[in-house]
Order: sequence, then structure tokens, then C-alpha cells
Amino acid sequence: MKINKVSKKEQLMSIENLAYQIWYEHYTPIIGEYQVAYMLKKFQSVEAMTEQIKNGFLYFLILDDNVPLGYMSVEPLHDTLFLSKFYVTEAERGKGYGRKMIAYLEALAQKKDLNKISLTVNKYNRESIAMYEKVGFVISGSVVKDIGEGFVMDDYQMEKLL
Repeated sequence: MKINKVSKKEQLMSIENLAYQIWYEHYTPIIGEYQVAYMLKKFQSVEAMTEQIKNGFLYFLILDDNVPLGYMSVEPLHDTLFLSKFYVTEAERGKGYGRKMIAYLEALAQKKDLNKISLTVNKYNRESIAMYEKVGFVISGSVVKDIGEGFVMDDYQMEKLL
């Protein structure tokens, strides 16, 4: 497995393609097709990700034998590394990639003198919640956030102290 920090438009295009594949498969049963389409355009288009990077987010493309299999993005905030995006294709889940990706982020946070990793996860995304708990995250709260067009994100807040 290789983790590449994203710096080129071609890499963002790979992430955009992965996002469409992963989100429609994983999130449609949880939030519905219309909210998936809206959120992809708002948060995971090449243009949206380019703007996020300009605002301090870091994106990483996950590859195995040069084949993209996932991606993640983080934002360093005060004493915390905020994990904004964390995705692996359905065919590659359960093979240890998530654990390796978290280990990479733990090392990155420690290198930046950050003492925790935090994230938000949809309350009905049981598979992801279970994975995060397995690698040491705990639920620390909940939040409902209006994201426009009548949609909300109804999430748990989770964190892992380092």
C-alpha cells in the first residue's frame, strides 16, 4: 500500500472518480441518492477539493500496485487532526487498509504535535462506526449540521487521543 499526498489535478480527478464509486455504493442506503449527488458536487468535486486544499486541508490517495483503492483528507486544527474524509472501495474493505491509513494519520498528527484525531460520522453508518471503534476512537458527542438544499448531516463526533 502506498499513501500519496495529493498535489496534482490528475490525483484529484482519481479521488473524484473514487468518491462517486464509493459514495453511491455506501451512502445511498443511508442518506438516499439525492443527498449523495448533492454532497458529491458540494464536497468531492475537483473544484471543491481544490478549494479545500487552498484552505489547509490535506488529501491523500491510497494505492496498491498503482491502483487507486481509497482516499482520505485531514485538516490540522489547534491540537487536533480533523479527519474529514476516509474511504476505501467496497472490494478492499476488511483487508487492513483502514488500520494502516489510521496508523499513517497518527504518525502525521504526532509529527505536527497534535494530541488527538477527531472526526464526524453519520449516526446510521454502523460499519464505519464499528471500524473506528476497533482502532481506538470513542464517541464524544453528536451534531446535526445543515448543508443546504434541505439536507442535514446527522453525525456522531468521535475522537482518539494520541
